[in-house]
Amino acid sequence: MPPPVFRFAPSPNGYLHLGHAYSALLNAELARAGGGRLLLRIEDIDATRCRPEYEAAIYEDLAWLGLVWEPEVRRQSDHLDLYRDAVAQLTARGLIYPAFESRAEIARLVAAKDAVAPWPRDPDGAPLYPGIGKELGATERTQLIESGAPYALRLDMNAARALVGDLTWSELGEGPGGGSVMARPEAWGDVVIARKETPTSYHLSVVIDDALQGITEVVRGADLFWSTSVHRLLQALLGLPAPVYRHHLLLRDAEGRKLSKSSAATGLRELRAAGVTPQQIRNMVGLAPAA
Repeated sequence: MPPPVFRFAPSPNGYLHLGHAYSALLNAELARAGGGRLLLRIEDIDATRCRPEYEAAIYEDLAWLGLVWEPEVRRQSDHLDLYRDAVAQLTARGLIYPAFESRAEIARLVAAKDAVAPWPRDPDGAPLYPGIGKELGATERTQLIESGAPYALRLDMNAARALVGDLTWSELGEGPGGGSVMARPEAWGDVVIARKETPTSYHLSVVIDDALQGITEVVRGADLFWSTSVHRLLQALLGLPAPVYRHHLLLRDAEGRKLSKSSAATGLRELRAAGVTPQQIRNMVGLAPAA
């Protein structure tokens, strides 16, 4: 049996906080306990929010915590052509369509539908796509694209589900039931797979990267538990292997809110500057002392 492969995959759109420390340290501990490998991936597809100084801080903070990862850090921005190829594959199968409504227009459409009856929401509480992108003809789509109109490329969920049938994933961590979990990607509606200005989305790039890096166990926060449904669907559509998943509980602030990168009280850089040690960080996130 080859050794298990884990990864920690932060986005350089802010400084790391205690929640990131917990996830990174947990990945490292599981890799060490299983005689496995730990990889680091920088998920920097958001060119607007991601910055070089945040990426540099990630390396600094993780090294301070005592983490050691294999060289050749994968940066998503270096592999955009791979994601474009995957979008092209899905488009060729009739599974992708452009939607041209702005976020403000979508909000107005949802408000109008809510006035009649409650419009369905996804597991994160966001309204499902209510627009008419799927109904537009090829000529109208081409004209809008050639006019320079912004658009999102969405997955035709009904068509995709019809192709793959039922899906499950293997869950070793927290969530509404462990073991074999039935995927419910339809709960997310026609999810965004890419945009005009960005040739991928989190959902698409993460499944491609996990497959190409040979990740065998994905250890991440429970806020992404139901996103795994979309990831399993994309894995099936693209012929990619499915890792085992281990979703862990989230660290929260005194008010019960998920930790944010904007919170200086839990930021690793601020805690380090205040004299907190890596061992104290382990204590704060509920991990045993390092071996």
